[in-house]
Amino acid sequence: MTALAALADRVILAWGWPKRLIALAAGASGALALAPLDLWPLLVVPMTVAVWLIDGAVADSRAGRFRAAALAGWWWGFGYHLAGLWWLGAAFLVEADKFAWAMPLGVVALPAFLALFPALGFGFARLFWPSGAGRILVLAAMLALSEWLRGHVLTGFPWNVYGMMLAGPEWLAQSASLVGLYGLTLLAVAIGAAPAALGTGETARARWQPTGLAVVALAAMAAFGAWRVPAGPTAAVAGVKLRLMQPNLPQDAKFSPSNSEMILARYLALSDRATGPKTLGVQDVTHLIWPESAFPFLLGRTPQALARIAALLPPGATLITGAARAGEVLPGESRPPIYNSIQVVDDEGVIAGSYDKVHLVPFGEYLPPFLERLIRAVGLSEFVSVPGGFASGTRRTPLQVRGLPPAAALICYEVVFPGAAMPSGPRPGYILNLTNDGWFGRTSGPYQHLAQARLRAIEEGLPLVRVANTGISAVLDGHGRVRAALALGESGVLDASLPRAGPPTPYSRFGDVFFACLIVTSLLFGLWPRRK
Repeated sequence: MTALAALADRVILAWGWPKRLIALAAGASGALALAPLDLWPLLVVPMTVAVWLIDGAVADSRAGRFRAAALAGWWWGFGYHLAGLWWLGAAFLVEADKFAWAMPLGVVALPAFLALFPALGFGFARLFWPSGAGRILVLAAMLALSEWLRGHVLTGFPWNVYGMMLAGPEWLAQSASLVGLYGLTLLAVAIGAAPAALGTGETARARWQPTGLAVVALAAMAAFGAWRVPAGPTAAVAGVKLRLMQPNLPQDAKFSPSNSEMILARYLALSDRATGPKTLGVQDVTHLIWPESAFPFLLGRTPQALARIAALLPPGATLITGAARAGEVLPGESRPPIYNSIQVVDDEGVIAGSYDKVHLVPFGEYLPPFLERLIRAVGLSEFVSVPGGFASGTRRTPLQVRGLPPAAALICYEVVFPGAAMPSGPRPGYILNLTNDGWFGRTSGPYQHLAQARLRAIEEGLPLVRVANTGISAVLDGHGRVRAALALGESGVLDASLPRAGPPTPYSRFGDVFFACLIVTSLLFGLWPRRK
């Protein structure tokens, strides 16, 4: 332990730029524990170093200690988000002539803003910082609270929440069915930070007890996961044969109206492709599913396209597709609102149902009202080529599709929000996630997006049907097990059954109640030695 104690001393005593660079590098290492690498044991590095950084945040006053810890937390968080969100830069190169100059805003400015949340977590942890193992629990509670805030403030951005570091292994991820993403975050921080005591404990017990408890916690999580995940496959919904179509269209071609005929023809031909010597193309399926924003035109106002879709579908079959939808013109407005929607088309070419995306992507699909005038004044716009941006849907109700259980419909970004994205009313039978990750090419982004969608399936105990333009399209059961998938960058169709929904999970019934209990328990046990 001499070497580890020496390393701890070096981090604790670091000052100025050396300390900032240590924090930056430690935070960045945390991205290795995320998809697609999922090197989850490496969560020990950022969390352990976080404890030592706060240990070294010394000053003559409480305010000074808060500032010192918050500064270390900002550099730590900046490194984490810089390494975890670098792939956002790809979106600025889709229309490089319009947006390439703004790439630093997404690649650097966004991580710099997001780093404010761990800065708060570090700062408030330092205000209550006890000695010994208690400080590990205090840090876990404060960082988990700061991540909860990140998921809610200014519409929220819960991407790569620290709990995702434990979401890769199938057995460990099952704990999300109890405590959700934010509860998993508290566990990830506490488990990852436990080895900090190995370098700072004054006695053998003080050094080894936190790590021993962390190992017990991991073993308990794995045991629960092994118990929850059945040995065999989940039973399928009778009479349902899904076909997922992944066109793999380049993003710069997807939204060009001049490509309308090419795109529709490609969809129709690809959807009818035989997948084996005994298949008859689309004639074998009951439900055909296309990805988000499938067309560079309004499907509801293009009867020729609806007629060609009707000609493709066999009797009784249904198409579920992403499409822009025009609403009614509001009083005082010159044009109708445009929604990013999921539309259901029957075998007669009639749109039988729709869902309008409620949680839009700031700056991608709309401009925040308090910044819109300033942003447009300098000639900027949102990424989507819709004048004025998309309008937001107003209600979350299960999407009803003939022959299928009610669906929790989530478009793209909506699937990263735990709990809040589920519709009101009766429990749905599956999660339907249509997305277009073509903005981000062959980067980490689509893998991270799928990982977060997978965790929603585990939290809710519901199967997930995910269809993406460039991938990764997949069908998962309510335990997060992939039943079938199309790889990133692949063009093709995927035939699959629909797994049955499992029983409601504790998280689906009680939401973040157990997370709140974990926060209270961690603070009580963490601060008890200080009180004594």
